[in-house]
Amino acid sequence: MAGNRGVVYTGAGSVEVQDIEYPELVLKDGPGVPKANVGRKCEHGVILKVITTNICGSDQHMVRGRTTAPEGLVLGHEITGEVIEVGRDVEFVKKGDVASVPFNIACGRCVMCREQKTHICLNTNPEKPGAAYGYVDMGGWVGGQSEYVMVPYADFQLLVFPDKELAMEKILDLTMLSDIFPTGYHGAYTAGVKAGSTVYVAGAGPVGLAAAHAAQLMGASTVIVGDMIEERLKQAESFGCETVNVAKHDRLGEQIEQILGVPEVDCSIDAVGFEASGHGEDAGDQPAAVLNSMMDITQAGGQLGIPGLYVTEDPGAPDKDAQKGSLNVRFGHGWSKAHSFHTGQTPAMKYNRDLMKAVLSGRAQIAKAVNATVIGLDEAPQGYSDFDSGVSKKFVIDPHGSLK
Repeated sequence: MAGNRGVVYTGAGSVEVQDIEYPELVLKDGPGVPKANVGRKCEHGVILKVITTNICGSDQHMVRGRTTAPEGLVLGHEITGEVIEVGRDVEFVKKGDVASVPFNIACGRCVMCREQKTHICLNTNPEKPGAAYGYVDMGGWVGGQSEYVMVPYADFQLLVFPDKELAMEKILDLTMLSDIFPTGYHGAYTAGVKAGSTVYVAGAGPVGLAAAHAAQLMGASTVIVGDMIEERLKQAESFGCETVNVAKHDRLGEQIEQILGVPEVDCSIDAVGFEASGHGEDAGDQPAAVLNSMMDITQAGGQLGIPGLYVTEDPGAPDKDAQKGSLNVRFGHGWSKAHSFHTGQTPAMKYNRDLMKAVLSGRAQIAKAVNATVIGLDEAPQGYSDFDSGVSKKFVIDPHGSLK
């Protein structure tokens, strides 16, 4: 049997590349696997040889120790690979296919999947709706920051690329289809971005940059990105965004007015999530800061897209309420302005096929927007460290040297 190696969470602030089990078409017992999922047969699945697998900001939340993720968890939910083994019940996916894997694990059979709400599949996680690879409280499915990974429900799940040779030419763009490009697009879509919109994006990490690029594709007239790190803001400026350094300014509306002539935008996107900081110098952790500032600067009747991650348990939060996921959000302010809030994980399959076509046609330049940077599997721990320091790079792991 072939070997396998993967990126393993080994405790707060630490990941290691370790030898892990070669995948089989069954979900075995392991870190974070609910008892009801142990031994789950997956003849509807495939084994992938991983071509690319990306480090995500959501992974960083776990690695920082800000969740209840168990040690020993194999990380990675952004996966693109080649099919090398096909389960008995797989009918349409073939060996040799190159495909993107949506980070949501969905059965395709339940009422939520039938309504395209694949982010809250009712059958893949016995503990709550919704499942994902290599993520805390998401069903225990083994992550894909590895050489090989098992993908269940393959006929429904996999987005097979129509031209293998072209796919490899565009692989740095196509690898973003597993999560951040659909997630950024979902943020813009649920914020109501349309032709001519003025848009504020909180956060210039990869998801924020993807949301900004998506807003441009959707016809926004001005996209303003706020962050605390100049390198990330310069990356946003590199593809035509306006920027605000919220570490230097605590009055966001005034900065918006300097750009637009009015202190409001039509709609806003939260690409930061629960590890937010307050605005201004030495503001410190303020988990509700982004949501409250977005309500301030979004016009009455506007929409707030919130793809940024919020959790039910945050052991590292600054106060006891936030440790339980209870934030000091000025909901009455949003209510008084008739704001619409759109939260939750992104149903990646709702968008990934159309975004694939935008990539293959050359219209979408997502790899350039997020500064895709290729590293080897053994470089993953350093990639996590660099990403955590605030560098403006989207690290793409190439476990087999396929991109060289």
